[in-house]
Amino acid sequence: MDNTVRGTIEMSAAMAILGTIGWFVVLSGQPIMDVVFWRCAFGAITLLVICAALGLLRGRLSLRIIGIAALGGAAIVINWLLLFSSFSRASISIATAVYNTQPLMLVGFGAFFFGERLTLTKLTWLGIAFAGMVLIVQATPDAGDVGTDYFTGIVMALVAAFFWAVAAIVTKKLKGTPPQLIALIQVCVGVVVLAPFANLSQLPTDAWSWSMLATLGIVHTGFMYILMYGAIQKLPTHLQGSLSFIYPVVAILVDVIAFGHRLHPTQIAGAAAILIAAAGMNLGWTLWRAKPSIEGSQAIK
Repeated sequence: MDNTVRGTIEMSAAMAILGTIGWFVVLSGQPIMDVVFWRCAFGAITLLVICAALGLLRGRLSLRIIGIAALGGAAIVINWLLLFSSFSRASISIATAVYNTQPLMLVGFGAFFFGERLTLTKLTWLGIAFAGMVLIVQATPDAGDVGTDYFTGIVMALVAAFFWAVAAIVTKKLKGTPPQLIALIQVCVGVVVLAPFANLSQLPTDAWSWSMLATLGIVHTGFMYILMYGAIQKLPTHLQGSLSFIYPVVAILVDVIAFGHRLHPTQIAGAAAILIAAAGMNLGWTLWRAKPSIEGSQAIK
């Protein structure tokens, strides 16, 4: 099988798996702190086995690499806590759409911290995304469709995207370090940081909850990263970026099919504006005859 075809299949499968994560979070029935802790715990076990099988544990890691990866891990844990908490407040569909402002956050970071030039095209995409956010915030969802704090859910998803961008910037400093090893360090940080806050004295008693939590760690963390990192090695950046939009599409479909949530026209328009802007930024779509240059980046989700 051609490498590009195989990479496309792997990336598509990884993003489809990621799109179902909200379903498993909700159906686990566990407090969000516990959900993230167990995702990290099961993910750490899975990634440890993967790293051992790939021979990645034989080399020695410097304290610098461990420290930077741990910093990224802290950002990832905060990202998960906020994103998962936003599902019950703003719905999986809206939270996922808002969360996909990630590439726009990266552009802002690049301009603010690294002096990268903001072209008219990039500013246009940022403006479109902002307009989408305004439409979503001003929408009045049905009371039965979302939680009691719609605006807070939107803010949580937006801040989650911010911390994802922080993790992506931090991970860029680890060029040359196997990504599976970075992910292992990050979820181990999650286990250590969250252990004092997780409700370990009253563990789930039913097999269903454990199966949901185990799936989040084994499938949505370990297995998903095998697929995603394998695809990254085979695909050009623009194809990685285009396939990444399978994630929000699947998440919205899951929200509609599994939970019966229907977006209002204003919410649909806002979500579409954000996703189009993110696609334009990720894929380097040209406007105003400019030639924007943006590097694709992947971080643990």
